[in-house]
Amino acid sequence: MRIVSGRPPRSRYLERGAAELSREAQKRLLWFDYYRTHGRKVALTCRYFGISRQTFYRWQRRYDPQNLSTLEDRSHQPHRRRRPTWTAEQAERVRSLREQYPRWGKDKLAVLLRREGWSVSVSMVGRILTSLWRRGALTTPVLFRVKRRRGTAGRPWARRKPQDYAVERPGDLVQLDTLDLRPSPGVVLKQFTARDMISRWDVLEVHRRATSTAATLFLDALQRRLPFPLRALQVDGGSEFAAVFEDACRQRGLRLFVLPPRSPKLNGRVERANRTHLEEFYEVTPCSLSIAELNRELTAWERIYNTVRPHQALA
Repeated sequence: MRIVSGRPPRSRYLERGAAELSREAQKRLLWFDYYRTHGRKVALTCRYFGISRQTFYRWQRRYDPQNLSTLEDRSHQPHRRRRPTWTAEQAERVRSLREQYPRWGKDKLAVLLRREGWSVSVSMVGRILTSLWRRGALTTPVLFRVKRRRGTAGRPWARRKPQDYAVERPGDLVQLDTLDLRPSPGVVLKQFTARDMISRWDVLEVHRRATSTAATLFLDALQRRLPFPLRALQVDGGSEFAAVFEDACRQRGLRLFVLPPRSPKLNGRVERANRTHLEEFYEVTPCSLSIAELNRELTAWERIYNTVRPHQALA
């Protein structure tokens, strides 16, 4: 238990240059002033300052009232430091290889050195590199900024959505996605889902496969069933939204924006729509396995979703 009996007295050495000590050294100086003015009781001093007796005795052995710097922390550097075991020739060869291959680390450089007959370990090469950096013998390579556009290479019409593209009216941007359906064992269907970002208007259609031809047929249905003109589409990097589909968008003057890789969150509206249709239609409706019949049932659900179902997001 720590005993608190008021602030400890100000050290009598502070007026004699102790103010130049570090904060930790001044705290230790207060220990010994308190110890001296309170009957030289070690237990009382340790309880007051919340320190162990071992700590007090260790600093008491070091403490010299005539040399207050003895209360400063000592260096933890070992008395005998490890000396480099490599030669100047080895260090120079490591430096030249690193400048020749600036992106290669110690593992690769060690292999190159062994091929040349040098007997070095990976850790030794790492220590040589560290020593070279500290001495300033290595310089940072000049980096050339290469602009890369992933996901749109080889696509003449699709582009990344510009940051300044404004989505203000229905039809300004419609998100597209596909959904895997497995209504029975061994049967796999693909649902194309479109959602307008402003009105939350959805258009749904099922196909046997997710191909660019099927996506183009869905684009026809999308333009017929939207109650407003379509101006731009946003898709992921799936192959079904390339080739024939992309060419159809170009011919119709529809802007096509492709998402960056691994960015489904940017298509979050249509991803959330897929969950709603699964929970509110497929999981509670005995659907037909025939594509034509299923699309008729899906069109009926689409009408209910768009015109009957309350949408809290739109109040």
